Amino acid sequence: MTTPAPAIPDKTATAPEKTRSQKAKERLTSPWATAAAIIIAVLWTIPTVGLLMTSLVPGQYYRTDAWWTVMLEGNLTFENFGIVLFDSFGDSSSSDPLLGNLINSIVVTVPTVVFPLVLALMAAYAFAWIPFKGSGFLFVLIFALQVVPIQLALIPLLRLLGPENLGIAGEFPGVWLAHTIFALPLAVFLLHNFIAQIPSDVIEAARVDGASHTQVFFRIIIPLSLPAIASLAIFQFLWVWNDLLVSAVFGSIDTYPLTYPISNLAGSYGATAYLVPPAAFISMIIPLIVFFSLQRYFVRGLLAGSTKG
Repeated sequence: MTTPAPAIPDKTATAPEKTRSQKAKERLTSPWATAAAIIIAVLWTIPTVGLLMTSLVPGQYYRTDAWWTVMLEGNLTFENFGIVLFDSFGDSSSSDPLLGNLINSIVVTVPTVVFPLVLALMAAYAFAWIPFKGSGFLFVLIFALQVVPIQLALIPLLRLLGPENLGIAGEFPGVWLAHTIFALPLAVFLLHNFIAQIPSDVIEAARVDGASHTQVFFRIIIPLSLPAIASLAIFQFLWVWNDLLVSAVFGSIDTYPLTYPISNLAGSYGATAYLVPPAAFISMIIPLIVFFSLQRYFVRGLLAGSTKG
């Protein structure tokens, strides 16, 4: 009785082709990618650490010694933060402390993140899943508004919000409305691209079960769009928080954010320049907190749709 010969593996057979998501995962998890990410993180962190340490240098050492020299001498202090927040320029000026401007930044930024997100989310859902006449033309028109420079719209919008019309220029509602108007075109475009990629089977199944557009919006669209919402919220928060032009044009001394007094904080001939680093660090610590809090959603939102396949 003869035994069957062992099967010879077919060398011509090829492994199943990898999907785009698998290829992207391999590239992002390679040792070279990890090393590059570490290097970028270190380079990104060095200026932040340097700013923090410089903000701890007392005024008498600011122009003469580096922060590491002052640190070795044990003269670093958090006193500059107290001066900036509660005394501003100290005895050399009668300017108000920056705590009020910090509160103004929060009051300006939070609504101008929420308002455009809510409006853009509803508009994006309508353009993606509610067919109506002229939707294509209207969406292209909204997309085209992104190419209009903000500077061209400042004077017409200021006249609309001024005392001769709505009368809210120089107040918080005027600043909120201006930021919302400028943010809507990009927000609608980005959210529409994300919402349109939601599988149609999910939407159709909900509609078959009797769900209305409102129920689909709150129970399906919003939960599935959280990565895109978080990513856009971070971008809008950073843009509004660091904005000076819109707040200066549509605001007033009662609404100026933190960026406005920082630009004048150095004083005459740089006499109080040592207060600029602590003020700048205060202005960046809150965006850092927001970014790291939403980092997980931010990365998912950036990669959404890029590894499909």
